[in-house]
Amino acid sequence: MDDFFAGVESRKDAWPAGRADLHWHVLFDTEQVRTALTDPYTELTHRPGIEPVAPEWLHMTVLHSGPQDDASAVEIARIIEGVRVCAADIDPFTVTFSQPSPGNVAIECLGRPGPPARALWEMTWQQTRAVVGDRWPWIPGTYWPHVSLGYAAGPEAAGVDRAALKAWLSDHGRGEVTLRADRLVYVGQYHDRREIRWSVLAEIPLGHTGGGAAADGASPSS
Repeated sequence: MDDFFAGVESRKDAWPAGRADLHWHVLFDTEQVRTALTDPYTELTHRPGIEPVAPEWLHMTVLHSGPQDDASAVEIARIIEGVRVCAADIDPFTVTFSQPSPGNVAIECLGRPGPPARALWEMTWQQTRAVVGDRWPWIPGTYWPHVSLGYAAGPEAAGVDRAALKAWLSDHGRGEVTLRADRLVYVGQYHDRREIRWSVLAEIPLGHTGGGAAADGASPSS
């Protein structure tokens, strides 16, 4: 496998270690995540060359925006307000995640259906671009819903035996998991080449007005 963090640091629109970038996420109930996604797969994710994602940090990325320091407080507030207004017209939905699969840089669970999640990606980009223009790139350029249970990281990533991971999954995989997407969370997100964390800027419910209050802290959980 390839080091995920080396990839995001070396790509054209790089995300270096320690820098907080603005992200929109869908976050799920932490205990459901723990029971259905992370605890059953610790033998898969806790291996040399793979950095596991703790339940409280598991996320479905919607949009990776620019560096937090590149945006003023007024711009961030305007983006949040624009998303809040639009989110009131988007109903909550469920996402069914596949059994984990070892990819090139992470152990991922693909989600379906794509259209409701893709609508969030398009909406958050439109509201961001309305405020900052073309200052930041549109990341990702092609969207599919997914969550990562572990990231390939460090020099041991190249030695990860994907065939062995697939064999383990054929014996221990637990099938699909369905989770409810009912909120967008705006965060300042950073990594240390091993783990992704964030500080929360706003939580916005889908399907009704309200929320969006600033909440600086660790990870939101239910």
